Amino acid sequence: MYIFNFIGRRKIWYTISIVVLLAGIISLAVQGLNLGIDFTGGNIIQVRFEESVTSGEVREVFSQHVKEAFSVQETDENNFFVRTPVLTEEQSNLIIAGLTSQFGKNEILRNEHVGPVIGKELALNALYALIIAAVLMVIYISFRFEFKFGIAAVVSLLHDVIVTVGVFSMLQIEVDSAFVAAILTIIGYSINDTIVIFDRIRENRRGSRKEDRATLVDRSIMQTLTRSINTVLTTLFPLIALILLGGATIKAFVLALLIGIASGCYSSIFIASPFWFDLNNWATAKKARA
Repeated sequence: MYIFNFIGRRKIWYTISIVVLLAGIISLAVQGLNLGIDFTGGNIIQVRFEESVTSGEVREVFSQHVKEAFSVQETDENNFFVRTPVLTEEQSNLIIAGLTSQFGKNEILRNEHVGPVIGKELALNALYALIIAAVLMVIYISFRFEFKFGIAAVVSLLHDVIVTVGVFSMLQIEVDSAFVAAILTIIGYSINDTIVIFDRIRENRRGSRKEDRATLVDRSIMQTLTRSINTVLTTLFPLIALILLGGATIKAFVLALLIGIASGCYSSIFIASPFWFDLNNWATAKKARA
């Protein structure tokens, strides 16, 4: 079986990841995330018209009463989803009256207010969820495999999370509570792919104690490579279809999954296993010095 030199070229993989991660981190530091009202507070208004209306016409009515930035999304034909900053009851009534006078009969399907306190609590809970997930994974992987596998897996997961968050920051795509769900889904998907490779490394290490570590890792990755590529492709195809044909309200969620899952496949092959290899080399060198 042909064995590609993954470990020997690991500095190339590390460099690619560092460049992408740095771009995302710089974007986060300079312009941050485009937080939706789930985090910042505001109003969500969903309205459906009987007559044909465009999103530009709806935006024009809202702009007469809302001076801050807001977004208008057409979810279905003549069905619009509008996110605005916090509106007073008077502003909300004026907007609804303006929509009725301008476009005729309509139905307000949703008019909700989200306070900034709830948004901050949601942001903290999202951060806690990521931390708890990472800690539990390290504990489980350390128990089933070894501690170095757990550290390498978490580094791989952090890579995927930062890549996804960084891309959303660079493109200034709005981040809402669905984005948190997407990040947790990415973590679950990525760790599954990583565990498959780690399990093959463990099996091969038991069967061939004399094989050098670099060849062992390269052979293990090659044995699981077809499975990894097939799995990610069968997942990406439906996501691409949803991006092209799905509704506007789920596109940000699907895009986050698309970026995260592609990054998860890359990190499982090119980051997690090489990092585990380096951890073992560092530990061996430390023992030799001692």
